[in-house]
Amino acid sequence: MNRQILLAARPVGFPKETDFRLQEAPIPEPGEGEFLVGVRWLSVDPYMRGRMNAERSYAPSVNLGDVMVGGAAGRVLKSRQAGFSEGDYVMGMFGWQEYAVTDGKGVRKLDPAVAPVSTSLGVLGMPGLTAYFGLLTVGEAKAGETVVVSGAAGAVGSYVGQIAKIHGCRVVGIAGSDDKVKWLKDDLGFDAVLNYKTTTDYRGALKELCPQGIDVYFENVGGPISDAAFLLLNPRARVPVCGQVALYSAGKEEMGPRLLMQILVKQVKVEGFLVFQFASRYGEGLTKLTEWVRSGQLKYKETVTDGIENAPQAFLSMLRGGNTGKQLVRISNA
Repeated sequence: MNRQILLAARPVGFPKETDFRLQEAPIPEPGEGEFLVGVRWLSVDPYMRGRMNAERSYAPSVNLGDVMVGGAAGRVLKSRQAGFSEGDYVMGMFGWQEYAVTDGKGVRKLDPAVAPVSTSLGVLGMPGLTAYFGLLTVGEAKAGETVVVSGAAGAVGSYVGQIAKIHGCRVVGIAGSDDKVKWLKDDLGFDAVLNYKTTTDYRGALKELCPQGIDVYFENVGGPISDAAFLLLNPRARVPVCGQVALYSAGKEEMGPRLLMQILVKQVKVEGFLVFQFASRYGEGLTKLTEWVRSGQLKYKETVTDGIENAPQAFLSMLRGGNTGKQLVRISNA
């Protein structure tokens, strides 16, 4: 049987496990031009929270009763598609399920000899590409500049900080535990890290860690942390807006300081972006990311939860910041 996680209810505020439902269905058979994938790794990501809402944002909402959306990696088990053979390792938007049939559109072949298959959902996948293009193309980070990264111990944030170091920047991270602070400084080489849970004076703490101000603020969280960072931006600073995870389940959005005057007088560039806008350059990004991973310049960490039935739990833990690095769900059928 094919075990699947369906969207059972629209969340009100922070999601609950009862917003999801586990279902068993027959394993599908591929038709002409299709192939069957046995999913081994499932990704859970912050963007999925927005896809649970009824209102469409940048992508369609998941319908009630449908399989939850999500990237996954696995192995081709049966194929009636000339471009994919049994045994091929692949990554695609297969959703929260153990088996998926696809026609191959948007599916990428993987070479496990280059890197573990799981990395296609993290450092060598959407999060890695988000960090690469967000920092270097949108953020225009340059050697000698100070880069501040919120959500620094998550998948995207941890890659952003390391890519900034590779390019000669001074990097300050913001994370939520002493263990994460230690990992970012000792293992990943961040110059300084703020534990936002041990201070209420975000501006004062950031000012101490950024005596020369902030040239690039990589925005992952929103809320009072971002309000504080904006007040320390240097003239002509850049703010790539990648996420607002602190606000996704807030219900009523909190009103922070009025920041447009900061943007005006300091001539700051604030730009939201979606990684999909760089699709034509994915090859460039993956080539550089793979080069850095293989050389040891770009390290990654995975937080792994076992079993499709535990995907909702892993998702909720990730939204609360329970993961270090990339949050994955491991499935044992492939």
